[in-house]
Amino acid sequence: VGTDPGTDVAVIKVMGAGDLPVVPLGDSDEIRIGDWALAIGNALGELDGTLTVGVISAKGRTNLAIQGGAPSYQNFIQTDASINFGNSGGPLLNIRGEAIGINTAVNPSGEGIGFAIPINIAHSISKQLIATGKVVRGYLGILPQELTPELADNWGIRGSHGVLVGGVSTNTPASQAGFQVKDVITDFDGKPVDDVQRFRLLVAETPVNKRVAVRVLRNGK
Repeated sequence: VGTDPGTDVAVIKVMGAGDLPVVPLGDSDEIRIGDWALAIGNALGELDGTLTVGVISAKGRTNLAIQGGAPSYQNFIQTDASINFGNSGGPLLNIRGEAIGINTAVNPSGEGIGFAIPINIAHSISKQLIATGKVVRGYLGILPQELTPELADNWGIRGSHGVLVGGVSTNTPASQAGFQVKDVITDFDGKPVDDVQRFRLLVAETPVNKRVAVRVLRNGK
C-alpha cells in the first residue's frame, strides 16, 4: 500500500487470505522501563515463531547507526528480550499480548540490546499510508540544536530543558510565528521538549495547518 523510509514502516495488503488472526495494539506511550517485553519473530531467518522474554530497558533511543540504513525519525524502544537477525518486522509485546512495538534492529556488538519502533508511531504512519499511500509531515522552519548545560548556565536558565533555535528560515511557519535565534522551545503542542530528535518527531507528526501552542524561553523569560 505504501512505505515510509523516514520511520522504516510499510503497509502491506494481503489479498484473498480470509480471516487472519490479528494482534491487538497496545499503547507504547504508556510503557515503563522495567515492564515485561516479549519479542516474536523468525530468528536468524530459519527459527520461525521464536519467542524471547525480557523487559523494557529504555525509551526514546535516538541517533542509532543501523545496518542497512537508519530511519530519519527515531524514537526506539530498547529491550533485552533477544532480537536476532530475522526478527525484524515481528512484534514486541507487553505481558497482555498487545503489540507495543515492531522489532527492527540489534546491536551485534552488545548483548541484550535490541530496538523496536513504538507501535503508536507505526499506527499513525500506517493510517496515513492506508488513506493516501504516502506520509505528509509537519514543517516548522527552524534549525534545532541541543541546549547544553554550559549554554543554559551562560544564559541564566540553569536546569531548563528544551531545544535551542539555531536558525529561522524565511517564509516559514516559524518566521511567521516570530521565532528568534537563541529562543529555547520547552513545550510543543502541550508536550515537553527534551531533545532535538524528540522535537523533530513532534513537529513531523503534527498535521499540516494545525495551530499549535508553543512555550518558549526568551532572554530567561
